[in-house]
Amino acid sequence: MKHTNFVTITAFFLVSGCGGGGSSAVVSPEPTLPITSNNAMEVGKIAYEAALESQQLDDAGGGLLIGSTQGLVVNFDKNLEILSKPGSPGTNISQIPIPPETVPCAQAGMQTISGDIADIVTPTLTAGDWFQIVYSACDDGLGEIKDGTVRLDIDAFNGDFLGTLNSMTFTLTLTNFQVSIFENQSPTPTDVITSNGGATLSVDALNFPSVSTNVSGISLVVDANATSESLTNFMSAFSVDGNLIPSPYSTSASGTLDSTQLAGVIRYSNPVTFTGLGGEYPSSGEFLVEGLDSTLRLIAVNNVDVLIEIDLGADGTVDDTINTTWAALTSSSTM
Repeated sequence: MKHTNFVTITAFFLVSGCGGGGSSAVVSPEPTLPITSNNAMEVGKIAYEAALESQQLDDAGGGLLIGSTQGLVVNFDKNLEILSKPGSPGTNISQIPIPPETVPCAQAGMQTISGDIADIVTPTLTAGDWFQIVYSACDDGLGEIKDGTVRLDIDAFNGDFLGTLNSMTFTLTLTNFQVSIFENQSPTPTDVITSNGGATLSVDALNFPSVSTNVSGISLVVDANATSESLTNFMSAFSVDGNLIPSPYSTSASGTLDSTQLAGVIRYSNPVTFTGLGGEYPSSGEFLVEGLDSTLRLIAVNNVDVLIEIDLGADGTVDDTINTTWAALTSSSTM
């Protein structure tokens, strides 16, 4: 499934505002972009990709959490040695700091892992625990170089800390987090995306391999080489049943988008949840994009074809339709 420049999977992190995902609400701007038959494909593409990429924050945050905890396991034994010495505070200590440990990345650069875990003996996570990774020109051989700080603060946790059966809610905060993306073995980055801020994420894997995720934010701004994107009052939800192959999934999203790729503000939502199988495009569901006194609706005919209904007056009357495909809709250029 092809993604646009609007915040790649590894860089869709920034939710800025008054302290991140838990900050007070802001008023979203009203739609200002007139939707026409001429721009419907481009508007639909950008709105759909914005919604799609917001789900990747769940994946990225969860992946960072798993990677961080695996790195912190190295320090559990060190701390247990300290706690087992005569005169140590033992398990009565209220919070146990994880000393920063700097380790090399797979290809080049370094990453420093640290944290603060209340129950390091069991071990498990509890509200108030935190850990972070500080990247320094970190190259894991995946075509990206990361710099900056990623911090995870645990809001709630249930289940197996070191296993896969758990659920958690956490706040993801990024400080000067920069991802330089290299394509086709280019010596210079094709895109550099810098993020600051935080988001609230929930991941439920108690019934793994069935997993559900949710991400919500007040305001999100991401600046890349050629674009600037701003989302306000957005959310996305995703669930997949990994017990079946191919795995059925459902997804929905909403938010208000102000993008330099568009000549105005739009609002999007899923009046009918998207559903599909495996890594395929949605085979059912509807995606509504609201512009200035106009709307468009992406209707999944199947996992290949999409029907776009255009309402030029936002009066409930379909004025024009476009028959296209998911591949064409999400291609690098729709104009």
